[in-house]
Amino acid sequence: MQIWKYKLSIIQLQVLTWVAVALLIFFSWLPMDNFVKSAIYTVVNTTSYAIIIYGNILVLYPLFYEKKKFAWYAILVVVFLVFAGVLRGYASIELYKYFLLIKTPSINLLMLLGYVPGGVLIYVLSLVFRIAIAYFTLKQQTEEIMLQKSQAELNLLKSQVQPHFLFNTLNNIYYKVYKVDPLSAGLIERLSDIMRYFVDESPKDAVPLATEVAFIENYMALEKIRIRHGASIDFEKEYDPELRLPPMLLMTFIENIFKHGIDKSRKQNLVTISLVQKDGYLLFKTTNHKIASPTIRQTDGFGIANLTQRLKMLYGSRFELKIDQDKELYTAFLKIPLL
Repeated sequence: MQIWKYKLSIIQLQVLTWVAVALLIFFSWLPMDNFVKSAIYTVVNTTSYAIIIYGNILVLYPLFYEKKKFAWYAILVVVFLVFAGVLRGYASIELYKYFLLIKTPSINLLMLLGYVPGGVLIYVLSLVFRIAIAYFTLKQQTEEIMLQKSQAELNLLKSQVQPHFLFNTLNNIYYKVYKVDPLSAGLIERLSDIMRYFVDESPKDAVPLATEVAFIENYMALEKIRIRHGASIDFEKEYDPELRLPPMLLMTFIENIFKHGIDKSRKQNLVTISLVQKDGYLLFKTTNHKIASPTIRQTDGFGIANLTQRLKMLYGSRFELKIDQDKELYTAFLKIPLL
């Protein structure tokens, strides 16, 4: 029996962590000092710890360390710790004087610098804190991806109503139609191949690149019949067909072309697609004209957002995804490491 079904978010976990830290500090000092002094000490120190931790993991670390500016990072960490320590010391002394009416010696810089060393340990803990946040974020994203995958597989199973019966029926129709209309028969064959891909290949973790390209070409051939004047598609291919990649990884760009980049009233729709293997990477690029209608415009939408999340799960930071668009052209570029 599952007793606890509620899952905490990353923010909720952090809030609970800081509440626990504040309570620990407060009750550790309460036996030695009165309630007010313990409360002041707790608020000042918890706030100081939070400033150091979040200042490092949200500002200094991503802006300097991750961008290889190690010297600047080291200098700014020292300056930041000195500033945080001095601020903590000044706040503590002033609050004690105000709330407890304690007479203290005149505040001087040497006195305030005595609060700095305590921040060094908190800085080290900020690195651990950052790793913990990254772990829980990744774990949460993984669970969401797995849930989406399970739902997609369930939907796929629901949609597979006797697939072999459908394949056999399409093959029978193909042979009947081929005698009178070979072109239409070819389209039926492509549709059969697409359905077979969805059933047999899409549930796999990786498929041969040649299989993925065949699926894309079948999809484009069927989409082209809906375009009044057709479309001119230049598909450059230069790769090892035995290479493998996750299924349906490139389809988001192809779908966007036919959804947002084809003007059915235009007599000439030019599309260029490039799929090239180079230096251990697979480079995929699509370029199409944008539709001039002010009511229809090509956007990244949920497809690109979902693709980005999937790429992060598959490749971490080892991929490159760029979307460029001007008044006339829309260009998508994807670079992924080879499996």
